[in-house]
Amino acid sequence: MLTCEHATAALPPGYVWPAADRWLAGTHWAVDLGIAEITCMLAEQLQTTAVLAGFSRLLCDANRGADEESWLRTHAEGRPIALNQAIDAAERARRRVHYDAFHAEVAAVVAEAPCHTVLSMHSFTPHYEDQPPRWMEVGVLFDREEALAESLGAVLARAGIRVALNEPYSGKGGLMYSCETHAGPARRPLELEIRQDLAEDPLWRRAVVPTLARALREVGVG
Repeated sequence: MLTCEHATAALPPGYVWPAADRWLAGTHWAVDLGIAEITCMLAEQLQTTAVLAGFSRLLCDANRGADEESWLRTHAEGRPIALNQAIDAAERARRRVHYDAFHAEVAAVVAEAPCHTVLSMHSFTPHYEDQPPRWMEVGVLFDREEALAESLGAVLARAGIRVALNEPYSGKGGLMYSCETHAGPARRPLELEIRQDLAEDPLWRRAVVPTLARALREVGVG
């Protein structure tokens, strides 16, 4: 099955963007740009189920444990995020309702239609701060599933996709919280990262998503 933890920049009913945060609403800080569309297209190609979070990652991060400091981001580009200042226990509990609902839905899908792989879908920026441009088009993130990630990376590379393993982020050290949680010890957790300038391009999506689906089937994921 597929999960998409950062699928939207929307805030749930009862929340509005503070005026000081409106610059964030359509940026990668609030949503993984282009990934919701790719997730839905890939689920259709694979004839599988996808669960997409219905709230911005700035409300709370569905790919982090609720007790982690990074569950609520307080700053972006050195500026405070007004939405997330002075959050008390009652407000954390209010946000936890949306977080728990997403994870309950993922758990229900896994339980109702047992799957052997939980694939989490994300996208990344072409540039980050003062680092060199990110050359990879697709990143395959893993922790314990190194052999599976290497096989998938090799198939994607043969198809002409510029792919990297555990880049631009590593999947180790609990950084794939959602898929690892729902995979548990009996299933395989894996994460795909797509570069955002490509993920937002409808032509690129239409050309590449079938290739992703074929590669996943070839390595036994799809």
